[in-house]
Amino acid sequence: MRATICQLRDDDAGLESDWNGLVAHVREQASALVLLPEMPFYPWPFVEQNPSAEVWRQACEAHERWMGRLEELAPAVVLGTRPIDQDGLRQNEAFVWDAASGYKAVHRKYYLPNEPGFWESSWYSRGGGAFEACDVAGVRVGVLVCTELWFLERARAYGREGAQVIVCPRATPRYSAEKWLVGGRAASIVSGAYCLSSNRAGPGPGGEGTAWAGVGWVVEPDSGRLVGTTHERSPFLTVEIDAALADAAKSTYPRYIAE
Repeated sequence: MRATICQLRDDDAGLESDWNGLVAHVREQASALVLLPEMPFYPWPFVEQNPSAEVWRQACEAHERWMGRLEELAPAVVLGTRPIDQDGLRQNEAFVWDAASGYKAVHRKYYLPNEPGFWESSWYSRGGGAFEACDVAGVRVGVLVCTELWFLERARAYGREGAQVIVCPRATPRYSAEKWLVGGRAASIVSGAYCLSSNRAGPGPGGEGTAWAGVGWVVEPDSGRLVGTTHERSPFLTVEIDAALADAAKSTYPRYIAE
């Protein structure tokens, strides 16, 4: 199965340019799965500590408009996250989209940071705490949205559920790029699954604190070997996912050790 990761800018001009490049890349590579960054279709709202109902509304509407453009990536299956407002409750919803079935919610972000540049728990509520693997494009997939990557017990649990791929849509800054890559490799090792991540890129709305890192990655199961990353000159990467490799990793160290 061929999977594509990316890094996308979130300003209007940058996003449009990057999106058109992603569409062309996905078609050229015949990708079956595309992973988008966290909440990719609106400038990051959470640099402001005090929530704005109007900004949240605009972010939801922008993502709703962009849902109509996911078909440009078909026949690939698309994974990402979006802000939602359901019965007055704001949350960060991970989704799977494909041309045949349309939109399906698969997870809501549970672990929320609250610090300068990332006042997320001030803006929206955590999900219900369900972390359930799902079938996507012929592989078993677990979802860890950004900060959730650091709760490695969740990655290990996905591995025990038979996940062959763990996806991590991110919005992470440049100054911590290396730390996040360590987290991705650790998640792959403890789960015995590929770890795929896509991230925002560009200057960000809040200066140095939210200058986005880019650096989407693909990590191999068992060894935790870094297969490749995205960067400014190469913002898209497509790799072949070998589900059998992930299945075999489940019986080797440290995955086989009983809880």
